Amino acid sequence: MPSTLLKIQDLSVSFDTPQGVRGAVDHVSFSMEEGETLGLVGESGCGKSVTALSILGLVDMTTGIIESGRILFRGENLLGISPEALRRLRGNDISMVFQEPMTSLNPILPVGRQIAEPLMVHQGLSKTEAYASVATWLECVKIPMARKRMKEYPHQLSGGMRQRVMIAMAMICRPGLLIADEPTTALDVSTQAQILTLIENLKADFKMSVLFITHDLGIVAQTANRVVVMYAGQIVETAPVTDIFDKPAHPYTKGLLKSIPRMGTSTNGPKKRLQEIRGSLPSLYKPISGCRFADRCPEVFEPCRQKRPVLLPVQDDQQARCWLYASS
Repeated sequence: MPSTLLKIQDLSVSFDTPQGVRGAVDHVSFSMEEGETLGLVGESGCGKSVTALSILGLVDMTTGIIESGRILFRGENLLGISPEALRRLRGNDISMVFQEPMTSLNPILPVGRQIAEPLMVHQGLSKTEAYASVATWLECVKIPMARKRMKEYPHQLSGGMRQRVMIAMAMICRPGLLIADEPTTALDVSTQAQILTLIENLKADFKMSVLFITHDLGIVAQTANRVVVMYAGQIVETAPVTDIFDKPAHPYTKGLLKSIPRMGTSTNGPKKRLQEIRGSLPSLYKPISGCRFADRCPEVFEPCRQKRPVLLPVQDDQQARCWLYASS
């Protein structure tokens, strides 16, 4: 039986902004097993990235407030360890591939120097030893002419190559957990497919776990074992990936699935307008007494506006934050 690698319990994060205190993550709980790929899904602004940054201790503490919760990595609460211990863990045991490599990479340092840094910091390798490993890893992530590319700067590389550099940097210390935050954003379809295949192959080769953050359910179908769907800072559904696609429970999940473009819909019969989820995310500056999705939900009924729903069982290994399942 695989053991639990990561367990997040009752995590709440808010930010103090000029407009007031905004709750970004609201009592989020989920876990990951060794060797698992977990998809964290939702539209922009739902709290996915803040959850990931909280794991690594990268929430800006000048405005960010972790109000409650525990983040257990191999049984150790990361919210209770010293900054020095967290720095030793970050990049070594847990690594992250950020959304936009052009803003995440240092523009004034060659990419080889940036990839080598984790080895020198975490494993005490000399510059010569680290650079030898960098060349190997650039070849591993399918960058041609690796030794030449090591000397180049981020602006000299294509978007796909920059993302491969980010993956090499995240993987070079062979972490137990890789957090991939929208790693295919702004890439063309063919490059996106190559990046997804690369991550999947590296996961298998090094037996790591992957937390895959995305708004694209098509990507989740290709990569994840289980899915956690977030909306307005809360988890609204969690289930194995096959159940999410075959038997989605929460109206928000159903809306996400219906909004996916499908090939052939305009050629096999009359053209149909792509279905959308009407409305927008609610403001999180003020408490919401009922369901946060109520104003956009096609299945809303009276309890939704009066009482805050909890995660309710739908079937084995599937839960939904919806009053439709209160009597199930």
